[in-house]
Amino acid sequence: MKQIWQCLFSPRLYKVYRDGPKDSVYQPVGYEKWGDKIIITAHALLNISLYTSPFICFYIYKRGYMSFDEVKSMGRLFGGLSCLIAFSFLIRAYGRSLNPKYMQFVNTITNKMTDKQGYLTDLRKYDFDIKAWPVTFSVASKDGSTSDPIIRMDPIDEGLKWYQHHPFRYCSNPELRFYKRIPLQILAFAAVHTFGLRLIYPGSLTVVNSLLFLTGAALLQGRTTLVENHNGKRARIGTADGNTIDTMFVDNRTRSLKGKILVVCCEGNSGFYEIGIMTTPMKCGYSALGWNHPGFAGSSGLPYPSQEHNAMDAVMQYAINELGFRPDNIVLFGWSIGGYTATWAAVNYPVGALILDATFDDLLPLAQNQMPPSWSLLVKEVIRSYVDLNIADLITKYNGPVKIIRRTEDEIISLRLNSEKQGILSTNRGNDLLLKVIDNRHPKALEDPYVRVALIKLLALMDLQRNILDRNEIEEYERSLLPLIGKYLHDYRSSHCTPLPESDFVVVMQRLEALKQE
Repeated sequence: MKQIWQCLFSPRLYKVYRDGPKDSVYQPVGYEKWGDKIIITAHALLNISLYTSPFICFYIYKRGYMSFDEVKSMGRLFGGLSCLIAFSFLIRAYGRSLNPKYMQFVNTITNKMTDKQGYLTDLRKYDFDIKAWPVTFSVASKDGSTSDPIIRMDPIDEGLKWYQHHPFRYCSNPELRFYKRIPLQILAFAAVHTFGLRLIYPGSLTVVNSLLFLTGAALLQGRTTLVENHNGKRARIGTADGNTIDTMFVDNRTRSLKGKILVVCCEGNSGFYEIGIMTTPMKCGYSALGWNHPGFAGSSGLPYPSQEHNAMDAVMQYAINELGFRPDNIVLFGWSIGGYTATWAAVNYPVGALILDATFDDLLPLAQNQMPPSWSLLVKEVIRSYVDLNIADLITKYNGPVKIIRRTEDEIISLRLNSEKQGILSTNRGNDLLLKVIDNRHPKALEDPYVRVALIKLLALMDLQRNILDRNEIEEYERSLLPLIGKYLHDYRSSHCTPLPESDFVVVMQRLEALKQE
């Protein structure tokens, strides 16, 4: 009975590392298998019903299922389903208690953590539900105590906190009259807390995470590759606001001279470290640290800017204090929307360099470009009040080495596409980000408005076109702009989601090293 009780509340086991072929996963058998199938199906249906609840409620109302007798019938139906699910938990626990492999796993996770490193070494032999993973590194909360994801704020304190930072204190459209401004703010608040943030960060959708797990177990396969092929070390770290962040660290310090450099990787709005950008620096010989945004896969919370800041802060402190890397040996690598957290960390930590791949300058123009013109005021209110990812403003506060990788066919951060659905280079928002960097670091070079116009025209060209132009007869002030562009920009001919080749990453790192020597 004690074993059944332990197994009733123990986490789902996905894989035992280095136990058979790499594509093999832990397979429940007997009672555990059937109980697990019912529970997984019920969980998937619950997630789908939550997202489709407005349509379900409308259907129930239209069909006249709101009468007393119909409610009683539905109550019996849901009661029966609840009993079935409860019975499934029991038979799954019984089946687990009969499985020696699972019981060995349970004994491992229930051991006391007297020796932290030894405990983690034993724990990292398994891949299981991240909610049961211990938090082994935490950032002090804002009141000075260590963050604990289990502790939640008292409802009264929550109300006071909301009142002090209520969402209607500021308005992004102050020119509007009061009777127009208040409804707009209410709409913006409702939009961002229902569908708005999920549109900006689709990776935070529960259904997306479920699909990634069910369809080929993409995230599990990615973690398996990182752990078994590259000796990756998974960890769960606590943030100052009580969230927990799922991380993966690949240590190449003993394998490569480049390993002393840690590349902290910040993924895009649908990116996960398991299948994301950290494989590129890792294969180049650098140490790499990947993490998932709040609300993505094994990380808790939601990717609001404040939670993103706290998550990035925890990752940086973990890299410095737990993994032992000096800040000047850390390179921040942000892809797409991950450029925001990477730039934020570069502003707040004395890092060695910053790499921004397929990154935009400001989220607002991209959001307004995707929405109907009639929604422009609402979009501005949502972005500026709640999700103000203005990377261009942030980067002006960072003076260290920076390299912008521009995808010349980027269809995501370009405002217009050609007939082949490729981004038109002149509308790529990476141009605006680069213009902000040059304007901030070389203000005298752009004092003449004609020079600024020339720079905008040159940014609409690819690197090969600019090289040809350099050999032709051009104005002297135009020629002086070409080294500035080459200093900060690296062109890669591809679309937005194409993985960056290792050769390009090595070239970028070499140029950053040269910038440090200047």
